[in-house]
Amino acid sequence: MTGITKTFPGVRALDDVSFRLFPGEVHALLGENGAGKSTLIKVLTGVYPADQGSIRFEGENLQLSGPHQAQQAGISTVYQEVNLCPNLSVAENVFIGREPRRFGRIQWRVIRRRCDELLQRFDLHLDPSSMLSSHSIAIQQMVAIARGIDISARVLVLDEPTSSLDADEVEQLFRVVRTLRDEGVAILFVSHFLDQVFALADRMTVLRNGRLVGEYQTSQVSTVEVVTKMIGRELEALTQIQDQPNRTAGALDSRPVVLAAEGLGRRGSVEPLSLAIREGEVLGLAGLLGSGRTETARLLFGVDVADSGTLRVDGQEGILRSPAAATRRRLAFCSENRKTEGLIPELTVRENIILALQAARGWTRPLSRRRQEELIAGYIKTLRITPSDPELVVGNLSGGNQQKVLLARWLITQPRLLILDEPTRGIDIGAKAEIQRLVVNLSDDGMAVLFISAELEEVLRLSHTVAVLRDRRLVSVLPNADLSQESILELIASGVSS
Repeated sequence: MTGITKTFPGVRALDDVSFRLFPGEVHALLGENGAGKSTLIKVLTGVYPADQGSIRFEGENLQLSGPHQAQQAGISTVYQEVNLCPNLSVAENVFIGREPRRFGRIQWRVIRRRCDELLQRFDLHLDPSSMLSSHSIAIQQMVAIARGIDISARVLVLDEPTSSLDADEVEQLFRVVRTLRDEGVAILFVSHFLDQVFALADRMTVLRNGRLVGEYQTSQVSTVEVVTKMIGRELEALTQIQDQPNRTAGALDSRPVVLAAEGLGRRGSVEPLSLAIREGEVLGLAGLLGSGRTETARLLFGVDVADSGTLRVDGQEGILRSPAAATRRRLAFCSENRKTEGLIPELTVRENIILALQAARGWTRPLSRRRQEELIAGYIKTLRITPSDPELVVGNLSGGNQQKVLLARWLITQPRLLILDEPTRGIDIGAKAEIQRLVVNLSDDGMAVLFISAELEEVLRLSHTVAVLRDRRLVSVLPNADLSQESILELIASGVSS
């Protein structure tokens, strides 16, 4: 792939990116959210046409009109979510749409025999007639890979294939991948688990903000170097938040604890962890994508229900089993995905902002239109939402102003704890600086804030305390006194607290 550029309305997802893949290798594609990994894969597999650039496959120019043509060319993709039919047998899933027939009738015996031969190649001892749903996610992933290989794939794209697997299942999958590599298949491996990347990949390509950072031999780079290349440094043009002498964890020791988690965890999501957040404290969560940052936020807010540990909110104990229960305890959560888990784009700015407060009051106690306008006018002014017309449809606002609307929705409920998951991602520098100043002001006024960001400089600038996660496990909780990006990167890379 040479000079690939892809632009969507208002966003350049890929900017002159080049990528190469050789037969008989595992090549890791790395980068944080928004780096362009998914877009590059979709261009490679025919989902998106490139605006600029070219693809050469086995020495020939390749023009793709869709995924089916990519499959015919020998490019197969296995996605993070298994896209097979659990209500069909293993054999039916492997050959669906390609069943061998004779005189118009499906040859079931041939299908089962060929499926068994295919599975034996990967040391998978399954009954081809068994229902796919009766097997683990790991086995289903490998059935999906078997299907991909049976269509004579020369390139196999594995998009986060280990995200739902335990250690034994990961090793079983890796044995299959190594077998395919040794047979000459070119494998593109996408994962946020760096240990797995270094254990499996021969080479790696790093993207950041839609641009190519570089291509590296795995044996010639360290984990810390890769993390640094993925994260990069924030734009210098960002308005700096001035250091304040009281923005240290020690200054908050006498403050009441708003939220305390002890051994809180959820199987397959986050290993048991312990955290405490005090009034006026900003607790930053640092870690790579896939480290468990968002999963931790979802547990604390009751989006996902913990299956171990305890949670106390203002001294009152009880696992939160729904966002409604969290809202009643005066917790607030701004999701990283504001478009699908936050805003309702078809509603106005006013209607979006008022949602959480009206839900807390109950639909039998509606706020009058006059009271809505009074409340909302103040937040539009404070947050500098532009345009300032509350009756504009929120989907027509810029990303930064949409983020401010989502913040206003929760601030209007006057929460004790505000959970912010990537609140400055995908917005312009000016809006980012305003939101950072808002976080500082809210904590100065006594609000507890859980702040999640992939940008370490941002986490260190705003937080009194920093919690570092890696591979869905809490590595360390440190006061932000003499912390540096380098020390956090070391923790992320090693997974060991010094």
